[in-house]
Amino acid sequence: MIAPILLPLVTACVLLFLRDRQHRTKATISLSATVINLAVAVALLVWSKQGEGPSAFGVYLPGNWDVPYGIVLVLDRLSGLMLLLAAMVALMALLFALARWHKAGAHFHPLFQIQIMGLNGAFLTGDLFNLFVFFEVMLAASYGLLLHGSGPSRVKAGLQYISINLAASSLFLVGASMIYGVTGTLNMADLAARIPDVASADRALLHAACAILAVAFLAKAAMWPLNFWLVPAYSSASAPSAAMFALLTKVGIYVLLRLSTLLFSPEAGHSAGFGSEWLAWGGMATLAFGAIGMLASQRPARLAGFSVIVSSGTLLAVLGFARPELTASALYYLPSSTLAVAAFFLLAELMDRSRTDPASQRAPEDEEDHLPFALADLEIARTANLDEDEEVLIGRAIPATTALLGLAFICCTVLVAGLPPLSGFIGKFAMLSALLPLQSGTPAVSAASWTLMVLVITSGLFALVALSRTGIRFFWAPMERGGHMLRVAEYVPIAVLIGLCVLFTVRGEAVMRYAAATASSLYHPRGYIDAVFSARPLPTATNAERLGVPVPEKQP
Repeated sequence: MIAPILLPLVTACVLLFLRDRQHRTKATISLSATVINLAVAVALLVWSKQGEGPSAFGVYLPGNWDVPYGIVLVLDRLSGLMLLLAAMVALMALLFALARWHKAGAHFHPLFQIQIMGLNGAFLTGDLFNLFVFFEVMLAASYGLLLHGSGPSRVKAGLQYISINLAASSLFLVGASMIYGVTGTLNMADLAARIPDVASADRALLHAACAILAVAFLAKAAMWPLNFWLVPAYSSASAPSAAMFALLTKVGIYVLLRLSTLLFSPEAGHSAGFGSEWLAWGGMATLAFGAIGMLASQRPARLAGFSVIVSSGTLLAVLGFARPELTASALYYLPSSTLAVAAFFLLAELMDRSRTDPASQRAPEDEEDHLPFALADLEIARTANLDEDEEVLIGRAIPATTALLGLAFICCTVLVAGLPPLSGFIGKFAMLSALLPLQSGTPAVSAASWTLMVLVITSGLFALVALSRTGIRFFWAPMERGGHMLRVAEYVPIAVLIGLCVLFTVRGEAVMRYAAATASSLYHPRGYIDAVFSARPLPTATNAERLGVPVPEKQP
């Protein structure tokens, strides 16, 4: 369990000793460590599936201290899923970066490994203090990755990104300090055990502390109106960095899911269900904002940024309902949407690059949200054929690069919009089915459920319109453009990410069973609490035993 944290940390330290020009050596070491990280994530996921009850949780005490006084790492089905998701996206982003981006600035590979370390640590930690530590490690690396490659747009967006995250970190510290002042602990399992016994006079202070803490996570999870920074930052970052940033919003989702089901379960007494209604309506507002933003955007990178907001809004709203069957569908939708958006970020750079001179191979740096091949602006000759019945177009070959990019864009459109037959449709259909139960004797559907159903369907329609419009302008508009070089290392990661979404579709039943078991475990937190408190430190030798001297006898 410590390997996902130690491996990238040690790798980053080794990479710092290498000179800037040793690109091939750095790439080999970084790629090897990332592949091993994926193998470890797969092994941990397989291990977490095999146990039942307390044995389904892996608990490791790095400092060998009793719970709740020392650091504790906890592995369960949810953290195993998130580790595997982060490892897959990280490997594909790194493969894409090796084509050109890792040479665009200094220390890309150490920053990338530190980013992986922060993500893995956030998914494994079992206490709020170390969650803050890994939160800051993750953010510190993201600052460097956002600015990697320089450029005025990245600097401008980076200032906003750093400012909002520093404010969120300050709120994190304030909230955690208040929680410690009320409960006397920051261990998540210990908090879950103590919250029901908090005195009535202190409960308002506890709720205020949790609300302050939640603001920090909601800012990272891109809830409206705290998400104004996301689209400018993510669309300005280099493609592999933006693909990794798609995981950062999922850290906020993960923490909110973990803490809401653990600290505010039905066993939490008067604190049960705290903040769930705010989370549901805030998520729906975020979903509406993201859908409108997609409809108003035309650049692929900005569309991908708003796709992140749509995904986060959907997940936040679903978590606010606090229903296991609905959360299970969200856990199916979460990895599928993350893989799709990561592929979209990588594809967006290749699409932007196709607008420029092939000799420059540089994506445009402008911030204007318009495209250069609008049909109204083109001077189309009278002999040009736009009708499929015209004969001049017959036999005209489509360049292989355009065909491959167009095929990938169609797949991303189907996934982001939630159209059949891919996994985006299955995830949204599962959520709609859970919101609208068809069995007899079920309670009436609430207004919030109807609102979420309308927003999920409408957001898919808006995404389809926006992406279709962009696809037409990039791939269908009659524009004389030369062929552009497409490297295998750039296209393979996109194809693999889309292929994983196809695998989610083919193996949808197995993935849904895993998601249902994960949701059931989350909404029965007693297993988590018992597993953490049953962990015991290993016996250690005394000083006398270490020195090999006789143990002094106790005086009467």
